[in-house]
Amino acid sequence: MSVTLLKFCLKCPLRSVIRVSMCAMCTAQGGPQEHLGWTTDSRYGPLYRGHIHTNPIQKALLAVGSGLAALQNPYRHDMVAVLGETTGHLALLRLRERMRADPEGSTVLQERPQIRHCTLDLPTLAALPDGSLGREYLRFLTANRVTPDSRAQVKFVDDEELAFVMLRYREVHDLLHTLLGMPTNMLGEVAVKCFEAVQTGLPMCILGAALGPLRLSASRRQLLLTCLGPWALRNGQRARCVLSIYYEHRWEQSLESLREELDIEPPPVTLSTTKKTAGH
Repeated sequence: MSVTLLKFCLKCPLRSVIRVSMCAMCTAQGGPQEHLGWTTDSRYGPLYRGHIHTNPIQKALLAVGSGLAALQNPYRHDMVAVLGETTGHLALLRLRERMRADPEGSTVLQERPQIRHCTLDLPTLAALPDGSLGREYLRFLTANRVTPDSRAQVKFVDDEELAFVMLRYREVHDLLHTLLGMPTNMLGEVAVKCFEAVQTGLPMCILGAALGPLRLSASRRQLLLTCLGPWALRNGQRARCVLSIYYEHRWEQSLESLREELDIEPPPVTLSTTKKTAGH
């Protein structure tokens, strides 16, 4: 089903002019989705469940609308997701090539694992020793009150394999927090976005890394600029592609050992955990 231009939708931010039964913005926010499913328009062929085809003009409108909404409220993870999908095509192509060139990343692309509550064996993770990836990941989820099921499904990426790459990026995000030792408060999120910006090249991450510091207090901005920011950028630049790791096979590996393998330095400072999250 292709997207058509209809009247303004009054239910979504900025009155988006794009609708599919219901406006695409509203769909991204979890509105009615009866029309979703395998694409039936023969011009585009079946891509993946939930895919919504958009042309370049419609993608641009979605990108502008979601970008402005995300800037106004960075905790709107639905708008952050739309922005990432409508602006990330070239970056996703590069990420896919990096994964294909890596034996482990190639396996991830072929087997398409997903990190969801239903795929995690929580009792097994809880029984792992302190310091292991699985135990520390579970501790991160518990301490920050987040769940892997909060990751939005991809809708606006017009390539099935690239849609998986985008989904994998989202599902790996909390594992990056664990690897980098960053909480989900604003400072921790901006530090992770700095790492992701140079690792992935996704415009959404670059925007978050560039504008995120504006929402920090003066003292936290100083800490980011003088310590956490340079550390995150340096490690993001030199580390192995984090999407190429088959994390589901590495729960028992120690966090320290995985950091060494990926060439990621331990965090220079320890940040406290707060409840509110941005981009989650």
